[in-house]
Amino acid sequence: MAIRVKINHQIKAPELRVITTEGENLGVITLSVALAEAQKRALDLIEISPTATPPVAKIMDYGKYLYDEKKKEKSAKAKVQTSELKIVQVKIGTGEHDLELKAKRVSEWLGRGNRVKIDLFLVGRSKYMDLNFLKERLARILKLVTVEYKMSQDVVKGPKGLSIVIEKK
Repeated sequence: MAIRVKINHQIKAPELRVITTEGENLGVITLSVALAEAQKRALDLIEISPTATPPVAKIMDYGKYLYDEKKKEKSAKAKVQTSELKIVQVKIGTGEHDLELKAKRVSEWLGRGNRVKIDLFLVGRSKYMDLNFLKERLARILKLVTVEYKMSQDVVKGPKGLSIVIEKK
């Protein structure tokens, strides 16, 4: 992605707030004076903040500016952590051993920083069972999760059953 900034004679603003490479503020000066100052120092005049009033420009080497901006962009990308929403389905009659295996998988996913949606899949008449009984069935698998978690979405009743979304604390 190319960074588009105005430099030297591409700048159209009549007045600019100018800053030097060392961070010294030269104040609000006209474009021609700012260009002369940049030329005197054998550097470029780069418009840093075109939306400010007056626009802010910096006297520095354009190549160094591009290098710094790419470096900032790259470090920002590295800090972004993507988390997926993983889904586990259990039924009312799911056995203890199967619940343990699913809870182990949920713990691994939470450990990696993913959010996990646990669906209690209801078929037939089980859709009309007591809500507290169904929540207790959903709590069975939550008791087996070894990683500390918090509920990012409370228990929700949907057309296919109950769902809950958890994430690592």
